[in-house]
Amino acid sequence: MSAEFPPLQNDLILRVFKGEKTERAPVWCMRQAGRYLPEFREIRVEFDFFKVCRTPELACEVTLQPIRRYEGLLDASIIFCDILVIPQAMGMEVLMIPGKGPHFPKPLDTPADMLELIDLGDGYNADTELKYAYDAITLTRHKLEGKVPLFGFIGAPWTLMAYMIEGGGSKTFAKAKAWLWKYPESVHELLERITNVSIDFLKGQVKAGAQILQVFDSWAGELSHDDYMEFSFPYMKKIAFELQKTFPEIPIVAFPKGLHSKTLETIALETDYTGISLDWTADVEGLISNLEPKMCAINKPLVLQGNLDPTVLYADKHVIESKTENMCKKFSSVKYVANLGHGMMPTHDPEHLKWFLEAVHKYSRI
Repeated sequence: MSAEFPPLQNDLILRVFKGEKTERAPVWCMRQAGRYLPEFREIRVEFDFFKVCRTPELACEVTLQPIRRYEGLLDASIIFCDILVIPQAMGMEVLMIPGKGPHFPKPLDTPADMLELIDLGDGYNADTELKYAYDAITLTRHKLEGKVPLFGFIGAPWTLMAYMIEGGGSKTFAKAKAWLWKYPESVHELLERITNVSIDFLKGQVKAGAQILQVFDSWAGELSHDDYMEFSFPYMKKIAFELQKTFPEIPIVAFPKGLHSKTLETIALETDYTGISLDWTADVEGLISNLEPKMCAINKPLVLQGNLDPTVLYADKHVIESKTENMCKKFSSVKYVANLGHGMMPTHDPEHLKWFLEAVHKYSRI
């Protein structure tokens, strides 16, 4: 597969995910391609959000923008797309409303609405519905010229289901969580359908050229440990198992935002994820202390990613450097990928991200 693309010049992040010791921590940032960059906003003046996602040349250009701007500072790129392309591929309309975010004009109100989704039986092909994403990945791999590896990604089934029922973001997730108690059989049917499309989509991304994968479970923290184990964990586990079975050489990272250590440990110990990404609320030192010996016992390297609070990037250079140094020290005993605890924000100053990247280069060296 790699022979089709320019040779990779920077494999630092891939070596970390293999469990190898590296000269420093690799660094990239969630949402590093997008709305905080003036060059991205220029594109958005002319094209709406999903038009950019669905046009390979535009998605490629946006993916490359931070790689150009932070030349030599980023160790990975991530394809510009959106987790909600899977509900779109399943037959739902999703709009991106400026200043508001994603909006589903016709969310799933009751299980009867699932009949409106595309039949995933004979004749359905996720590759046809999502070909634009594969074309963007292949084009980007060539345009990157081997500078850094390329991430592909999806949203986790529970997170996608929550959006599909809520009709957008939510403060309480009351509608989605009500489904768990009122319609548990339908919930598992829907989660299974989303999972199967997700697996096909990730496999297609790898075939198109993605070198690393990440699964964003953005609303994981809305569930208790027991509820997460019932309504998210089995599907997260299946995704990693199927991808590792087919592409054992491709690292796959779980980002279950908001989970406590007990649940994070279960994901690390009982699934095939190569790494776990942590948000800024995680007890990093406690997690490492409890988990590292257990991982050693099963001969699996502990690879963690994260976890600077994105709001730190509103601070001055001194504070950003100090907080980044602190973060690097917390992760220094394990295999580690430096990142934020969530994504870049629209009002972040691009120069402040540069200070963060430079600080990782400085303070994560062995």
